[in-house]
Amino acid sequence: MNLPLIIFDCDGVLVDSEPISIAVLREVIAGAGHEIDEATAYRLFLGRSMTTISETLAETFGLAITDRHLQEIRRQLFARFRAELKPVVGIREALVALPNRRCVASSSKPERIRLSLEITGLLDLAGPNIYSATMVRRGKPAPDLFLHAAREMAAEPTDCIVVEDSPAGIEAAKAAGMRVIAFAGGSHAAAGGLRKAFRVLDPDLVFDDMRRLPALLAEMFRR
Repeated sequence: MNLPLIIFDCDGVLVDSEPISIAVLREVIAGAGHEIDEATAYRLFLGRSMTTISETLAETFGLAITDRHLQEIRRQLFARFRAELKPVVGIREALVALPNRRCVASSSKPERIRLSLEITGLLDLAGPNIYSATMVRRGKPAPDLFLHAAREMAAEPTDCIVVEDSPAGIEAAKAAGMRVIAFAGGSHAAAGGLRKAFRVLDPDLVFDDMRRLPALLAEMFRR
């Protein structure tokens, strides 16, 4: 039996980066003249590319994110990643145990994805196949990124299982015709209201312990 291709989101699935990312984003937005509370930031921005975030800020709040703001976000984010970033608990063990081909498909830029995986010691297990929203026309929740990853990995969408933590990512996977399992065990799950969002989106499975991932996927393979 050919095993499915496993497509991993990065932020919040492989690395516990979302609280850092949201904090930096809110700080830079505040410096640009607009306060956004944490719950709103998670609802609007989780799992989305910086291009989409910039468009949302302009359309919803009339706030223009300039190149200077983007540079400041990157500077703060990379500094905090180097000081604080950790892998999601249990992900290394899960990746070691999985027999499947796998790749990473993230809304972040390639250099940020690679840095995150290097800092957390996961690059050898999650790489080298890394795909970014910068490689496609539309980011999540559009299906473009996942379909691009599947094509590059020579896999049919029906032979892919996506591991996601964001509503936008779950929508994208379903739109791509892929099975998707939702991870609700990151440190941002409560602040991001993930379980409530997952109930509306109806992924194939919801779980909160990465150490269970190999067994859960094995069960899905048999269906």
